Amino acid sequence: MTVTDSTDRATARPRGGTRGPRLGLVLAACCLGQFMNVLDASVVNVALPVIADELGFTRHNLQFVNNAYTVVVCGFLLLGGRLADLFGQRRVFLCGVGLFTFASLVGGAADAPLTLVLARAFQGLGAAVMAPATLTVLGTTFTEPAARARAFGWWSAVSGAAGAIGVLVGGVVVEWFSWRWIFLVNVPIGLLLLAGVWTAVPETRPRRAESSARLDLPGAVTVTLGLMSAVYAVSQSHAYGWGSARVLVPLTAGVLLLAAFLLIQARFARHPLVPLAIFRNRSVAAANLVAFFGIAALFSTFYFFTLVLQQVLGHSPLSTGLSYLPLSLGMAMGGWGIAPFVPRTGPRPILLGGLALAATGLLLLSRVDAGSAYLTDVLGPSALLGLGMGAVLNATTNAATAGLAPHQTGLASGLLNTTRQLGSAVGLVTLAALAASRTDTRTAAGAPPAEALASGYGLALTGAALFALAGLAAALLVPVRKQSTSSRGDTEKVAA
Repeated sequence: MTVTDSTDRATARPRGGTRGPRLGLVLAACCLGQFMNVLDASVVNVALPVIADELGFTRHNLQFVNNAYTVVVCGFLLLGGRLADLFGQRRVFLCGVGLFTFASLVGGAADAPLTLVLARAFQGLGAAVMAPATLTVLGTTFTEPAARARAFGWWSAVSGAAGAIGVLVGGVVVEWFSWRWIFLVNVPIGLLLLAGVWTAVPETRPRRAESSARLDLPGAVTVTLGLMSAVYAVSQSHAYGWGSARVLVPLTAGVLLLAAFLLIQARFARHPLVPLAIFRNRSVAAANLVAFFGIAALFSTFYFFTLVLQQVLGHSPLSTGLSYLPLSLGMAMGGWGIAPFVPRTGPRPILLGGLALAATGLLLLSRVDAGSAYLTDVLGPSALLGLGMGAVLNATTNAATAGLAPHQTGLASGLLNTTRQLGSAVGLVTLAALAASRTDTRTAAGAPPAEALASGYGLALTGAALFALAGLAAALLVPVRKQSTSSRGDTEKVAA
């Protein structure tokens, strides 16, 4: 079902044309922006021990280097997506890139824990504004089905591969340079991206019905604080337990705030931040469910795969990063290679096949132990996981924006990115608790450390496979939809 009404038909339109070579520049700017977002979420992990030693983080507060970023991103994504719809995609894109770049500079120069944590929080705010804008720009620029599928294919390939590449970059930086370059490298990239967005990305001018709408401030405040509170509670559960006041208080507050948000959207908001009617679009609703379970599986795997390589197989940080290359290449090939088939088949068969491949790869990886060899036991399953999840990321993005008016693409992308962040947080916390419990049990039974760790991490990877299978079940709800292909000329323009 398409979510449209008389207001929706008065959509935002780009100012000026986006034909010819500029299409390639627009695509490059959006992919580079998403690459920065995803890379920054994973690149820090390898450097955490060095950061802790140099800046004086304790074991308790080191988690805030990651959580400050995750909590803020998750809290502000919906608002960030709506801003692009209301105030112009290029303007909001530039603001997000500028804030992210400046925060990266501050983080790279940080000389105290509080400075770095605050810099990470503002990086998260910039990412929350920038990430939905990248999809909004693609959705309004590439309107023909085949061109749109190929653009989303590139975006998904970059998005998926960046998470794995981040581990490689982190290993190289830690071993050869300073951890500070994990943040400082964003500065020249951000400046280049600012120039590219300013030059290539068209601005949108909302028509009268949209420009006269006010931002739903009560909705924005409740959903932002609610998501931040809930994700913060989840992030603290591993350290303090679900029964701790440090978890229950913010979790309860988050649930109440999110309930208030839904009430505001349904009953009181004249111009709701999230029109609940969007969930009547079965494709949007199902795609967000798939995204939650798929990302819960994928980003949890990044964490546990790193630990398996280093603590079970004995790889160095640099060797760990290099070991991620098959996974990264698989995701890039899966995301980009599947793009031509999306308009012909619709997203559902691709989601089903990709999630089946990913679950198979995860189940094989769950069997890795101290006696395993990389070439025979890790290489193939990790490439299989990459191919499957690359295809899933592409098809999910298509499904989540299917049948929507152009001015709703920011809202849809904000929803999708928020769902992904929630999936990554909930998935990692859940599987980390399972892994810790299994490892402690095996250690108490007298198992050698490497064997106990392998058993715990194996259970976590089995749990990730179950998340992938849950996503496969959710993919059955995605409508069977075949899109008409566009002309070869449009397809070639996107490939440029």
